[in-house]
Amino acid sequence: MKKFLFALLMVCLPAVVQAAASAYPKDSMKPDLRDQASLQRGMALYVNRCMGCHSMEFQRFERTADDIGLPHDLMEEYLIRGDLKIHDQMTIAMSKTDAAGWFGAPPPDLTLEARLRGTDWLYTYLRTFYRDDSRPWGVNNALFKDVGMPNVLEDLQGVVVNNCTSEELEARGGFSGTLDPLTGTRSGQCLTVQAGTGSMSPAEFDQAIYDLVNFMAYVGEPSRLQSERIGTYVLIFLAIFTFFAYLLKREYWRDIH
Repeated sequence: MKKFLFALLMVCLPAVVQAAASAYPKDSMKPDLRDQASLQRGMALYVNRCMGCHSMEFQRFERTADDIGLPHDLMEEYLIRGDLKIHDQMTIAMSKTDAAGWFGAPPPDLTLEARLRGTDWLYTYLRTFYRDDSRPWGVNNALFKDVGMPNVLEDLQGVVVNNCTSEELEARGGFSGTLDPLTGTRSGQCLTVQAGTGSMSPAEFDQAIYDLVNFMAYVGEPSRLQSERIGTYVLIFLAIFTFFAYLLKREYWRDIH
């Protein structure tokens, strides 16, 4: 019994800790894996901004190009770097040993990150970095406190500052502000973007992050659309089979009665 309770605790504890650490309310985003333009933009952003440190080593360039409607020649010309080829996995040149020395721990592979964290978590996380000079990289994150990753998207979003003191944050219960249930907007937030410091407007940046997370959702489950399509065929088959099975059963039992 003690072993069972210990095993149950080991399974549940990580989820409880993550939930407790993430008091910041997550913004909702619904992936659309049929939007190939969004997936293509998301892949471009991943390659240019994330792939220097984060691999997707369980995914291949060729499979990705075919699924998101990107011609192979364009993939090879603009999105495949170094000695990698179209049939290779999406790996990076940085070794785990070097990464551990530079960052303290190797940056995680992103192949299954959307399935592990959830798309809402990623969408919120990537939009809530803010300046914090007390941190080694000069930034912190409202969703993931004491983050160890630099904000590689700051030039796009702009400089985000925290306008609340630690006492105000404690009194408010975090960075969240007050959510208006009618409009869906949040007032009284501590984080604000300094005007003119980013190359994108807030709406453009939100769309860019949506595209990136949408692409990560695809990579986490590249056969999802195919599975949904097969599932539809299976349900149609079962409906037809059930109809004929009922007719056969009725015909069989008619003679018995």
